Amino acid sequence: MRLSPEQVATIRQAAQESFGPEARIWLFGSRVDDSKRGGDVDIMVESGSPIDAPAFLAASLSARLQRKMHGRKVDVLLLAPNLRHLPIHDIAKSEGLLL
Repeated sequence: MRLSPEQVATIRQAAQESFGPEARIWLFGSRVDDSKRGGDVDIMVESGSPIDAPAFLAASLSARLQRKMHGRKVDVLLLAPNLRHLPIHDIAKSEGLLL
C-alpha cells in the first residue's frame, strides 16, 4: 500500500467524521500496488446506514482530504443500503484494502 500511516489516519478520521464511526473505508486502485508510482487516491466509504445527499458528502470528503493531503487527488465512492450497487463496489472490496 502506497500511503503513509499518517495519510491512512487522516483518511480514516475524515471519513468517520463524515459518515460515523461504523463506516468502513476501503483503499483501491493504483495505491494498493507497491510497484506503481504516483496516481490519485481511490477510496470507498461503506455505510450500513442510508446516506442522505451522497453526491454532496462524497465531494465534501474528497475536497477535505485533498486539502489535508497537499493537493493529492482523492476520489470517493460511497456504498450504502439506499445507493445503487455497481460493479465498481465489488472491485473495490475484492481488490482493495480495508483501512
